[in-house]
Amino acid sequence: MRKLFEFVGKVARFGLQVIVKTFRPPIEFRQIWSQIAEVGSRSLPLVAASGLALGVVMTLHTRSTLVTFGAGAMIPAVQSIAFFVEIGPLVAALLVAGRVGAGIGAVIANMRATEQIDAIEALSIDSFKFLVVPRVAACVLVLPLLTTFMDFSGLLGGYLSEYALSHISLRLYVTRAFTNLDWANFVPPTLKTVVFGFIIGTVSSFFGYTTNEGAEGVGRAATNSVVLSSLLVILADIILVRCIFLAFPESAI
Repeated sequence: MRKLFEFVGKVARFGLQVIVKTFRPPIEFRQIWSQIAEVGSRSLPLVAASGLALGVVMTLHTRSTLVTFGAGAMIPAVQSIAFFVEIGPLVAALLVAGRVGAGIGAVIANMRATEQIDAIEALSIDSFKFLVVPRVAACVLVLPLLTTFMDFSGLLGGYLSEYALSHISLRLYVTRAFTNLDWANFVPPTLKTVVFGFIIGTVSSFFGYTTNEGAEGVGRAATNSVVLSSLLVILADIILVRCIFLAFPESAI
């Protein structure tokens, strides 16, 4: 238990240090932009393809049940609410944790193992601010955008599946999809991915930056980054969903 609490304290201290140094000048805008391009461009195809596939699968699963009860017209609404409220934010965060988290942990751990971080510090450069802060900031800024792509990719997949079965028009599908959807069902769930991005970036950077196992620690840092960040994202989602329901009662459907 003592080791567990020590570990939690180290991660919390690391995250607090990220927050403090993010707003302390000078701000590494070039590094942040570079990491945004890295995280966003390489994750977008995976997120879009996953959303498209999930949209098709979800429509196939829900259609038979809704049609049985005479609620076939509710298929687009169910699809949009499910993706915008929960599926989109959570699945996008888990995909980024697997795709980006492992990369961040491995890259920084490799730099530590090959003494590149020591070389950066020898040049009087703050390695924490140069390596960690831009990666965490990129995850925080990009994840809401990736979530939006996931949401609309899911709707597109649902439409393609429904069109193949019932030949519904795109205009009618969109109208039904957004009839029961309010801003309270879209904005808070999307903004909670900012927290997910902070968790993924911080945890992944922590394992990479603090590793002291040489080359063997690179793979371990990548694995631990994915496992712990995914677990914390799920736990944070439970807490944030409850907070959203308390702050926006109209979003509870």
